[in-house]
Amino acid sequence: MKHSINTICFTAVLLHLGGGTAFAQSAHSTTDLNPVVVTGTGTYHRSDNSPVAVKVITAKELKDAHVLTLQEALTRLTTHITTHTSGMGTFVNFNGISDDYIVILENGKRVSGDDRWSRISLANVRRIEIFSGAASALYGSDAIAGVINIITDDSKEPVSASSTTKVMNHGRLDEDIAVDFTAGKFSSHTSYTYHQADNWQVNRYQAFDEDGTEVLRLTGRPMSTGFHSHNISEKLDFQLNNQWSFYIRGSYYDNLTTRPQSATYFTQKKNTAPAGDADGGTSVATYSYNAKQAYTYDLHHNSYLYGGGARWTPNPHIHLYLDVYSDNFSSMYDYWQTAEKEPYDETRKRTHYVNETLRGIFRLADWNKLSAGAEFVQESLTSQSDNIDFEKTNSYNLFVQDELRIARSLDAVVGLRYTQNDHFGAALTPNAGLFFHTGGFRLRASYAGGYRTPTLSQLYATDQAKTAARYTLYNKDLKPEKNHFVNVNAEYSNTWMSVSVSAFLNKIRDMINYRTMTQAEIVADADLTALQNEGWETIRQRDNIDRATLRGISTSLKFLLPYGFIIGGGYSFTDSEAETQSLDKKTQQYITTTSPVDKSVKHVGCVLASWDHTWGDYHLNVSLNGHIQGQRYSSTYGYAEGFSQWDLTTRHTIVLRNFTLEPGLGIENLFNQRDTSPWNSNFSTINPGRSYIFSLRMKY
Repeated sequence: MKHSINTICFTAVLLHLGGGTAFAQSAHSTTDLNPVVVTGTGTYHRSDNSPVAVKVITAKELKDAHVLTLQEALTRLTTHITTHTSGMGTFVNFNGISDDYIVILENGKRVSGDDRWSRISLANVRRIEIFSGAASALYGSDAIAGVINIITDDSKEPVSASSTTKVMNHGRLDEDIAVDFTAGKFSSHTSYTYHQADNWQVNRYQAFDEDGTEVLRLTGRPMSTGFHSHNISEKLDFQLNNQWSFYIRGSYYDNLTTRPQSATYFTQKKNTAPAGDADGGTSVATYSYNAKQAYTYDLHHNSYLYGGGARWTPNPHIHLYLDVYSDNFSSMYDYWQTAEKEPYDETRKRTHYVNETLRGIFRLADWNKLSAGAEFVQESLTSQSDNIDFEKTNSYNLFVQDELRIARSLDAVVGLRYTQNDHFGAALTPNAGLFFHTGGFRLRASYAGGYRTPTLSQLYATDQAKTAARYTLYNKDLKPEKNHFVNVNAEYSNTWMSVSVSAFLNKIRDMINYRTMTQAEIVADADLTALQNEGWETIRQRDNIDRATLRGISTSLKFLLPYGFIIGGGYSFTDSEAETQSLDKKTQQYITTTSPVDKSVKHVGCVLASWDHTWGDYHLNVSLNGHIQGQRYSSTYGYAEGFSQWDLTTRHTIVLRNFTLEPGLGIENLFNQRDTSPWNSNFSTINPGRSYIFSLRMKY
């Protein structure tokens, strides 16, 4: 009911804001409804003439919403992204499926490793481009759900520096610093990002089930784990002449969790005892609870990246690019002094990702643009926890894409990627699209194939869950996951409004999940029989046993109204169906079960209302952002309730010659929406409740 009241109130605000008829705007309120995009085709287009639809989050929208992390920006400002939090951490869902099927790029370069979302600095972001759909023809493996590309704004001023600080409740602190320097043909671009947060609880209890009766016990395990992280990056550019330019870049990232060392939690044990009557009676169940230390270590992640490249433009019709980089990620257990262990670090895993790409863009005629290239990718993994000493795989790729002007109002794009992988052999992934445009109306239809090669961990990892008596085997015979993606998009825009509607169908096959081994398989294999004799009750391995079908529709709209008002919003509906095989241990037969895709959400909406006004050297922005989310499905916990979060922020800009000061004040979670479920539930949100925001941005 509270959610309905919030929505009704906000609708009234929108109706009030829409009451004017004139469309005059102040300079500061102007919003670009037709930004440049590159992600959908790999070539530059204005969004209104891009052959494929690309959603854009602008730098102004990021500043107005006071967001300084990529995950926060995508969750609040789009309807494509939802998050899920459990005792294992926070996971991102994109158009109904997990972020394992998303490619994240920074200026067109893939970001790898476990902490992809945390390693992107928003200190000098120009825009974030979001492409929904399979894109393996352009971006290779994993591009089954979509692509997110963060485009930075490298200033060409002689000296440019900015610092943005954001402080919130529960020890949350975000700091972004960017420094740009240009001298003639040389320029330097440096950024530093720091994030931290304390541990926090919303409900300090964990729930146990005693024959259908819920029993609560205090727990010290936090709902949100504290951490602090540093990320520094450097890029050096050299413009030799009008034809040649070069760059080198590097970055270092470090993240350490700060879990409570004194935290305890309870384990439940069921005891049975005779009833004690003369006839022997029936057994009576009693329960005991034992407190245990919740954590013995912090997780420590770090990564470093280095690379470089060149661009050669012999004439306006030919652009050649060479990019080479290496992305290296490490995850470690940072053990404390405990009764069982002395303080020490243990490497959990190390990954190395190497990418070498040579590509060209050739304008063959006014009606034809050809993109082609070759890419080499190498990945390697070492993991103590997964019993992997060292494994690697190489992938060799050739790709081509042609953009054609068929008629004055009709364009087409076709592409193909050929991949040769050490483990999985050859693969072809196509894409094709048609684009009709007249006046402010645009209609797009596209098809794309995607694929995702199994990770080295999925191929070679073994896992022993002693408390569950479960042993997981590696499987070197896994096949790549593949999909077919069809998308139709209709848009209309003019100088003061834009409206977009998209519908998609995504069919994924050969999805990887855990398959429990039958007793016949165990008996027929001496090694498996030995494992069972050691007490492993469940023996399983990863296999291509799942498939999923996702279909959905999304809408978005934005209006630039009189007197500096902007209103907009979006809605996404995603219907998903997953089929998986599970073993009936009694019959030893596999049965196929159908359910929604794990962690999927059917209904997601976002709304925006902002007002800008300038008085001389002072500018004011007031923004209200809302994220409304329906129930989220979990294959383990069932459905989490829906929730909404509304944020009210103000940004004050004061211009003092070459220096700009932007203090900001705001309220996050205006209506104090919280999920007070016991620990280890399927939380709808881990937000701690209403919080106050103070931010300060300084720019020279």
